[in-house]
Formats: sequence, C-alpha cells, structure tokens
Amino acid sequence: MSETKSTARYRAETRLVHSGSLRSQFGETSEALFLTQGFVYDSAEQCEARFKGEDPGFLYSRFSNPNISMFERRMIELEGAEAARATATGMAAVTTAILAPLKAGDHVVAAKAMFGSCRYVVEDLLPRYGISSTLVDGLDLDQWQQAMRPNTKTCFLESPTNPTLDVLDIGAIAEIAHAGGARLIVDNVFATPIWQSPLTSGADVVVYSATKHIDGQGRCLGGIILSSDAFIAEHIHNFMRQTGPSMSPFNAWVLLKGLETLAVRVRAQTETAAAIADVLAQHPKISRLIYPGRPDHPQAATVKKQMRAGSTLVGFEVKGGKAAAFRTLNGLKISRISNNLGDAKSLVTHPATTTHQRLTPEARAELGISEGFIRFSAGLEHRDDLIEDLQAALEAA
Repeated sequence: MSETKSTARYRAETRLVHSGSLRSQFGETSEALFLTQGFVYDSAEQCEARFKGEDPGFLYSRFSNPNISMFERRMIELEGAEAARATATGMAAVTTAILAPLKAGDHVVAAKAMFGSCRYVVEDLLPRYGISSTLVDGLDLDQWQQAMRPNTKTCFLESPTNPTLDVLDIGAIAEIAHAGGARLIVDNVFATPIWQSPLTSGADVVVYSATKHIDGQGRCLGGIILSSDAFIAEHIHNFMRQTGPSMSPFNAWVLLKGLETLAVRVRAQTETAAAIADVLAQHPKISRLIYPGRPDHPQAATVKKQMRAGSTLVGFEVKGGKAAAFRTLNGLKISRISNNLGDAKSLVTHPATTTHQRLTPEARAELGISEGFIRFSAGLEHRDDLIEDLQAALEAA
C-alpha cells in the first residue's frame, strides 16, 4: 500500500479530505474498506519480525488495521497531535485515557460539569481500583489549585461543558495541572476540532466521541484519544491491545468519510445555532439562554481567547419547568428528541431526565441543569424552518 504525503502544511479543510489516505495497488479514489480480522505473512520470519515491531505492517484488527490507521492519521494531522488511538466509542476513549495511566493510590481532579457517564467513571469506577477523585467547580481556578495533591496524576474537563455550555480556561487549568505534576485531559466534543485546539492551549490529551460531529449523520459509534507519542506509547497502546476497546474497521471507514465534510457541516451548524440563539434570547418564554458565540455568555472572554467560533449547540431554559419543557419538546415537528448531538438532523434533549438523570436533584441544580433546561443541537436544515418550528412549539407550551 502507498501512503499520501503529509498534509500538515495545509489548512484544516484540505487535511480533512486528504490526510492519512492509504491506497492499494488498484489506485482507488475513495479509501478502500478493509473488512478483515487478521492478516497473513509472506514467511514465518516476517511474522516474527512483525510481532517484534521490527517489520512495519498490520497484525490483527483489534489493534491495527488500514482503515483505523487512516482515521487516526487524519485526526492527528487535524488536531496537531503526535499520535492517536481510535476506540469503539467516545466513552471508551474517555475511560481509557483516564484509567490506563493510573494505579491504586493515584488521585484525579475533574470538573463537576460533565456528561453523566464521565462522572460515573470518575466518581464510581475509579474508586473500585483504589484511585481517589475530587470534583471542583471547573470555572473556579482556586478550586483546581486547592484540589491538587502530591498524588494527583490527572485533571479532566469538558469545554464547553455538557449540557450548560460553560467554557473553562484550558490554558490556566493546564498550568495548575502541570505545576502539580499532573496531565490535563480535555473532552473537546462540544467545540469540535474545527473551533478549538486544546493541545495548543496547553492540554496534554484530547478525547472525542467521534459518534457526534465526526460521523455527524447518525450512523455509527466511535472515539479517539490524541496526545504525544510518549503518552500513547507508554499508556494507551498496550492497554488497548490487551483489553480491546477497539474501533471496528467499518466504523473507521465511515468516520473517515465523515471527516471529509466535517468543516462544512460544523460551520453551517454553528451559523444556524447562533441564529437560533439570537431569536430565543428575546423570547418571552425563555428565562435563560446560553450560547458560547454571544457576548452575553458568562465566559465570553475565555471563548474569545481559546475558541475560533461558538458551538453547534444552544442551551435554554423554558419557563414552567419540566412540564413546559416536555410540551416544547413534544410540539417540535422538525427537531427530533434524542440524547445524541452533532447530527445532520437537529436534535433536542432534556438533560435532567436523560444524560444527567443519574445525578441527584441537588447536583443538577448546582450545575444549572434545571427541570426546564433544554439542549438543542443544530442540524443542517434551513435555519428559518428550525426557528419557526421552535417558536411554534414554545407558543404551544
């Protein structure tokens, strides 16, 4: 197989189309699909050399496959990372990135505002292996500083956060983590690699649920961990090889094709989300509107410093609590009720009863997840149709 030359010197849109492609002897235009579990060798000697790492090539699709390698390489060049490993799901990426480098006796500091499954990993799973954790208000740098211990090895955050779209200062938190001898892992799903580059801001590791914008069309699951060569080689590669939270070749191929249109889709979705936010901010039935692209966002200065644009998501609170929120959701004709996001179809979520339902009412209130709060993920429909649909649903609520 022949590999395309590095596209690192090109802009993101070009890298998303061309980076990392491998072509067979047939010279195909679209990347070929390699649906194989294993690979054969020319000789026993080559097989031995391959397993020793002395001969480049593929061994077994649990830990190496042409489609997975192409997806990883394209994401590496997009993100500006040195290395990456693709995983079966976004949560596999989060869990592996956090758990693989740690051992009993280590300590983790994480922002309270995060996806419910991420909180499960930090609060419930890690303690079973003797790893303690402290949750902090991610916006309060003093809390990060005070939570650090001599045995703190990892700091973890989402920015913007799920679902309230708080924007945490990645650079400042990275400085605190590094001063304490810890690494910073950033979940960059809500910003996408199009609008935010955490590694440039000081993060050590970036994780994605590729299920969201990277696929962007509701087809398959996937995740990816991006970092330095040293971090991937020392902590991630062997862990994944031996435990197997691996991406399938087919899903890697689907995600590779999704990357070709990522910039176009995210740009259009962000423009739509911004237009919807401007309309909803003036609506009499909305008590709170959160959108990172607006000047009234609580962390507008941080948004300007570390993001290139807003987000494809809008958060808003409907007056009247859960009943009014449910009436709004049920009244929508275009946008669909789902717990996913980043799709070509506009999707709406009631976090208090879905993604964050496992939290106590007190914990949800602390995070600003009220009974009337709705998360809206802008799709690729015409923005005026979406606005009219939202307005009609709110009026009926």
